[in-house]
Amino acid sequence: MYRVLIIDDEKSIRNLLKNILKREELDIEVVGEAESGIEAINIIEEVQPDIAFVDIKMPFMDGIEFSKLAISRYPNLKIIILTAFSDFEYARQCVGIGVCEYLLKPIVRKEIRDVLLKITKELDSKQKKAEIEEPIVHKKDTVHKIKLFITENYARPDLDLTVIAQTFGFNSSYLSRLFKAVTGVNLIDYLTECRMEKAIDYAKKGTMMYVTAKMVGIPDPNYFGKCFKKYTNQSFSEFMKKHKR
Repeated sequence: MYRVLIIDDEKSIRNLLKNILKREELDIEVVGEAESGIEAINIIEEVQPDIAFVDIKMPFMDGIEFSKLAISRYPNLKIIILTAFSDFEYARQCVGIGVCEYLLKPIVRKEIRDVLLKITKELDSKQKKAEIEEPIVHKKDTVHKIKLFITENYARPDLDLTVIAQTFGFNSSYLSRLFKAVTGVNLIDYLTECRMEKAIDYAKKGTMMYVTAKMVGIPDPNYFGKCFKKYTNQSFSEFMKKHKR
């Protein structure tokens, strides 16, 4: 799943882009939006985008200034400049600083889809090349570190594939494939298994279900109950009665 940041001072354009991207069946998710280049620079480290749509004309820091700074810090970031026809020649400057594409306003859905398909194909190719070139000892070491991270952080309710991938500097799709290739288990299944094993320990101690749910990072008791029953073939209360120490 590739992460997209939308940077445009017009809320209507940001909403339009989000709606278009939501309707398209592409391996992407919108992880953030900003009204200016300055705001985007302040959040880019947190959201870790793979792709950014950037309006060329914005207050305080325009699209070209933002792109220069962003690419210097994040050379793998794919930037798509959005520009009006009157600014087209101005936008051409972006090619020299590493911007990969630029699109004319008004936004055309097909053009956005075509550009994103091209970029995600390039990213996929780069990821697969990295997978092939990365030594198998190194892959196992990475997975071992991820397992330790999950063991230490399973109680975080926000812990998921995206957070783990971001923490280790991987794309979510690549990390999912890597973990499955090394362990034979889906990463999310492993996280759930870790949480359920901890939940079993709490159940044996007689800890109430709603407390246990929070302690293992699944604060919704109903969802926790479903996960627990699927994992143990027993409801939490049934398991606790049978196994309480």
